[in-house]
Amino acid sequence: MNLRKSLGFFSHFLSFIWLMLTPYQMAFAQTTTKNCPIPALERFQRHRVGRGETIASIAENYNLSPATIINMNPTLQSGKVTIGSDILIPPYNGIIIAVSNGETWGQIASRYKVRADALFEINGCKPPSKFAFVPVVQKSANPNISRVNINTSPGDSSQIKLVGYPLPNVSKTTLPYGWQINPQTGDVFFHSGIDLVATVGTPVNSLAAGTVVFAGFQDSYGNLVVINHDGGLQTRYAQLESIRVSVGQRVKIGEIIGNVGTTGQPTSKQPHLHFEVRSSSSLGWKAQDPKTYLQK
Repeated sequence: MNLRKSLGFFSHFLSFIWLMLTPYQMAFAQTTTKNCPIPALERFQRHRVGRGETIASIAENYNLSPATIINMNPTLQSGKVTIGSDILIPPYNGIIIAVSNGETWGQIASRYKVRADALFEINGCKPPSKFAFVPVVQKSANPNISRVNINTSPGDSSQIKLVGYPLPNVSKTTLPYGWQINPQTGDVFFHSGIDLVATVGTPVNSLAAGTVVFAGFQDSYGNLVVINHDGGLQTRYAQLESIRVSVGQRVKIGEIIGNVGTTGQPTSKQPHLHFEVRSSSSLGWKAQDPKTYLQK
């Protein structure tokens, strides 16, 4: 495919995105009933260029690289923006690719040197379709654009160790982290945490000191408590029977934050705590294997 045809194909696809944009899709990401964000290709926003704005300033405002803005908007290849014009803004740094027939997330991940589970989640937890969003950070696409260096991570989570345990006693893991087969439906899915066996009503403890950033009902998570910790780490405690903390509250290690329950959409009928550990990244809170953090 020659350059002219390639640009025409890409421009046609961007036009399709413009037509598909709705106020709902332009909102911030929301968790779906399958605990996955809305696909990145459905979360593009429109930005109307204002007086005094540049590609660099717009990119900084959306926490993106200038190269990402330019590559999503071919009319900006000159490095200049026009006041009053509308440009497309993606949710993350990255590129749109055409997916070959039969290509898997693993193959795409290998080609672009990214994690397959990150690709799967950022594209809505679905098999690859005709197009996919690949989260990559590019170098400046134009020598006239100064590169903006933005630190999106509050700390190096690999250096942080959580020292607690979310239940009073060490428990059996019924469903581990990673790609699994749902015991209820038989579907293959990515399990972003671990399920720890416990009877309904068992106290649930904060794994470490931190601040409660969410405490309420959230789709398939059911009753959910989310706690942010130092070093860019976050823990999530889901499908609780009851919640004992509130948003903004500071909690200590081992503090009771709720009780084990069966709310939401548990993956098994056996009562358990769904527990997650996530680390801050440029793509949001990325799931980690909780087993590497739990102290037994």
